[in-house]
Amino acid sequence: MRDNRDRPGQADSDDIAGNPSENKTFHDVLEARLTRRTVLRGLGTGAAAAATGPVLGVLAAAPAEAAGKGLSFTEIKHGLDDKHHLPPGYTAQVVVRWGDPIIKGAPVFDPQKVTAAAQGGQFGYNCDFLAYMPLPRGSNSSTNGLLFSNHEFNNAELMWTGIPSNSAKHDILNRDQVMAEIAATGASVVEIKREGKDWKAVPDSRYNRRVTAATPFRIAGPAAGHARMKTKADPDGLKSLGTLNNCAGGVTPWGTCLSGEENINNYFAADPKHPTEAGNYKRMTIPEKPRQPWYKFDERFDLKKEPHEANRFGWVIEVDPYDPRSTPVKRTSLGRVKHEGATCAVDKSGRVAVYTGDDQLYEYVYKFVTAGKFDAKNRAANMNLLDDGTLYVAKFNADGTMNWLPLTFGQGPLTAANGFRSQGDVLIETRRAADLSGATKMDRPEDIEPDPHTGRVYVILTKNANRKPQETEPANPRSENKFGHIIELIPPGSEGPKGRIANSDHAATTFRWEMFLMGGDPSNAGHGAKYGPGVKEGYLAAPDNLAFDRRGHMWIVTDGQDDAIGVADSVYACDINGPRRASTKLFFNAPRGAEVCGPCFTPDAKTLFLAIQHPGEEKGSTFAKPSTRWPDFKADVPPRPSVIAVTKDDGGEVGG
Repeated sequence: MRDNRDRPGQADSDDIAGNPSENKTFHDVLEARLTRRTVLRGLGTGAAAAATGPVLGVLAAAPAEAAGKGLSFTEIKHGLDDKHHLPPGYTAQVVVRWGDPIIKGAPVFDPQKVTAAAQGGQFGYNCDFLAYMPLPRGSNSSTNGLLFSNHEFNNAELMWTGIPSNSAKHDILNRDQVMAEIAATGASVVEIKREGKDWKAVPDSRYNRRVTAATPFRIAGPAAGHARMKTKADPDGLKSLGTLNNCAGGVTPWGTCLSGEENINNYFAADPKHPTEAGNYKRMTIPEKPRQPWYKFDERFDLKKEPHEANRFGWVIEVDPYDPRSTPVKRTSLGRVKHEGATCAVDKSGRVAVYTGDDQLYEYVYKFVTAGKFDAKNRAANMNLLDDGTLYVAKFNADGTMNWLPLTFGQGPLTAANGFRSQGDVLIETRRAADLSGATKMDRPEDIEPDPHTGRVYVILTKNANRKPQETEPANPRSENKFGHIIELIPPGSEGPKGRIANSDHAATTFRWEMFLMGGDPSNAGHGAKYGPGVKEGYLAAPDNLAFDRRGHMWIVTDGQDDAIGVADSVYACDINGPRRASTKLFFNAPRGAEVCGPCFTPDAKTLFLAIQHPGEEKGSTFAKPSTRWPDFKADVPPRPSVIAVTKDDGGEVGG
């Protein structure tokens, strides 16, 4: 996620270090671990290597069903222009765009009439996380399903004329524009169908739905009803309005969609002198004057008037896409941070683990494990499964193990002596609880995805451009690190040739970990990049989200390659195991200014859906003179964030 790059006077909110603790960073741990090794495993070969930098751990062979089924597409070249690019033999078509009507009676998109009334019935702005949910529910249909999409934030300078290309000046927005932004934020559910080779949205489907920054939500879990969740509008602390800045997400085993509320600090105006919440605001990096001017027109975003309202955001939400009448829920058991994603794995015992990252510099990796077990035969019995369980934060050790530290009231430092009086307090101030517990400070944890074949878990760490030269280390000798890396978590039962998702103990409190890859250009020694063998155009920077196809390949999308290595954000694919482990290949380039989000496949892997977010978001790019007019390329239409469907012209599996 990157929502304010190239805008003078403001650093990215996720590139500001808000963690004051003295906990070790992941790089400290990695250095300590590698300097203790005398023989290290090589990049996919098992050969010894010099201890001058991290190497990629060699694990089990690929699952039998994926063995020998490699990535056969012709790799494309890096570039940067106003269009998207794919390998020969592939086609991308737009399925749904910002402003497309999805609710019956919504108007056709008119770029001169972007209003709250229109946006409330149209596909929202800046699509991010995607989930394809087959229809009927429980089927494996790859031709008819529901598309769930987040709408993370808005680019006002590309939505209306007269707005400068600098979010620091977005306080010039008027009331009508702010109300339109509130309606364009949140999520959409859209029925889609494939007819022949064409994917189409079904605009009048009974399933279609908009969830906005003003939609009623139910608050559930230990923080529900807490005094610090109560407001004048909701004196019981059990209901809230809207969801904000939703980034990545996940799908539950019972067929609902999870979505993480991320940079909520962009919307609230803090009260730095509040007697009880000032420290909480600071730890969540909520400023006195936020980037968005919503607080001027809706007092719930002014914390001097509603000091608890910000505590009602920063959660993981759950939406049932199959029931448009259902009330979405904020699951407070999963903690309150700047969530990037929420992905699920069923433990061998039947309990469900949910992995999530806190997307800001030096923040933490989390896991929640349900107390109850998933019942595959009783969907209703699972619908509140996420309200009872244990939240953990990760601590990485130098010996290649990691510990999941419980964030449970009354245990360790999480007591009244440190200002916690209940589990609700621990969850409202999850970051501070993790600080005190001794978690490992990470470099912007974003998507965290369990491999559905092996059960191993992959953590994307996007970058740390703030690292100073005196903070470099032998294990990662990169100051101003713009390149990021991916690490691999190995639960018990996921090791060796019999590693399968069904054997994985995701509830365990001790895992192993390995480095999977380190971004950057391997031809530039100063980048310190590490991949598998034979990487040519496949080098990457600023990894953001990932997905797995049914043959066991990893697909990686990026956010920030134009800043880091001067090329468009892209999609890459690679093997996870075997001799070409972590040998990434370049598959797709986005139009300039855009990041690629939400990769997901149909069950037959013949369609790859991608969210193309904020095309044209560049310095100097405005509604009147955007740097691209993708995807319509019409003189009077601005760039439009869109969901595309990538298919192979011969009808085969994508990548195969």
